[in-house]
Amino acid sequence: MNELAQSLNQAVKEENEFVYDMLSQLGKEMFYPKGILSQSAEAGKKAHRFNATIGIATENNEPMHFQHIQDLFGNRVAAKDLFPYAPPQGKEDLRKVWKEKILKDNPSLNGEIVGNPIVTNALTHGLSIAADLFVDEGTPVILPDKYWGNYNLTFKVRRGGTVTTYPLFNEREGFNVAGLKEAIESHKSAGKIVVLLNFPNNPTGYTPLESEAKEIVSVLTEAAEAGLNIVALIDDAYFGLFYEDSMKESIFSLLADVHPRILPVKIDGATKENYVWGFRVGFITYASKSAAILNALEQKTKGLIRGTISSSSHPSQSIILQSLQSNEFDAEKEQKFALMKSRADKTKEVLNKEEFQKYWTYYPFNSGYFMCLKLHNINAEELRLHLLDKYGVGTISINATDLRIAFSCVESEDIEELFDLIAKGAEDLQK
Repeated sequence: MNELAQSLNQAVKEENEFVYDMLSQLGKEMFYPKGILSQSAEAGKKAHRFNATIGIATENNEPMHFQHIQDLFGNRVAAKDLFPYAPPQGKEDLRKVWKEKILKDNPSLNGEIVGNPIVTNALTHGLSIAADLFVDEGTPVILPDKYWGNYNLTFKVRRGGTVTTYPLFNEREGFNVAGLKEAIESHKSAGKIVVLLNFPNNPTGYTPLESEAKEIVSVLTEAAEAGLNIVALIDDAYFGLFYEDSMKESIFSLLADVHPRILPVKIDGATKENYVWGFRVGFITYASKSAAILNALEQKTKGLIRGTISSSSHPSQSIILQSLQSNEFDAEKEQKFALMKSRADKTKEVLNKEEFQKYWTYYPFNSGYFMCLKLHNINAEELRLHLLDKYGVGTISINATDLRIAFSCVESEDIEELFDLIAKGAEDLQK
């Protein structure tokens, strides 16, 4: 094992051996090399005469570039913020501003135990980093039965994790805390588990109530006290889109430093929160009261980034940074929130139509982009194909009974027609 990796591992062990035991074998072997990038960083600070280090070209004391590309940005984004490589960990100003945003959005969070967010190539990349750092062959990964299908590729196919699911909803149509507890207890002899919490949930659009969130934390804490190491991965892709009575902060706030055997990892981004899906800017953030652990996890994360994509898009980071610092940011975000909420409200209003009850019920939703229908005696995939072929309506079949509807991409005035057409398709298949 590389000496740098050994040094990072020793630092983690000395601070919290439980966190060391949470690392996968790859996570233990990972480090950030003292190579070209670190030498270039040193040169960037001290080479005042000539800097002949990193592999870019320069012209007239700025990054060489095609003028027609620069013209696309005009004077809004400087050449130095577009064309050179961004650091593997991301632009430092962006990291600082995103941490400030996290603390503003989660006022109960103790900022002293939160590391600097590390820029990822959006959320899937952040989840992949977490899988690499913490999941080995056979590591239990606990998910609700309603989950984003890409988790299978990330944790099961790529890393060999063992996925265990529990019903997301209980009989009272609330978060199934008892089901989560049972799933955790089924792996109490594993030594380490990964619990993935995604709120607002994709595909159902459900976020737990504050009381439910506290119960989730209690279940995890109880398992930790019983000797189980828990990596709590918080997928906050749709954070902030809370329309009704639910927790308004990330559950990351409640889990940060709650127990030495629980390591919270927040994965979020501008992607969906700020409606810039194609920009591919996400973040991974760790919480620990130990600066040494935060540093070790950052170095290992940087190593994974360096060894895969090298760094994320510099233009995207620069634009997101300017957006976050814009005087218009808060007003525009509130405007888009109101629009999204109006679509969610309209969806609930339409779903109350009595004639729909013979075709489906729907799972609780109070947030996010989506909701899910639970179909009666109709196969979801058959209905999906029928709607597409006969009515030109696109939906997503999750399993045999569940059909996901993204109200986020349907104008409010069209939502009633959308569900009327879905009902027509269901009626066709019931004949």
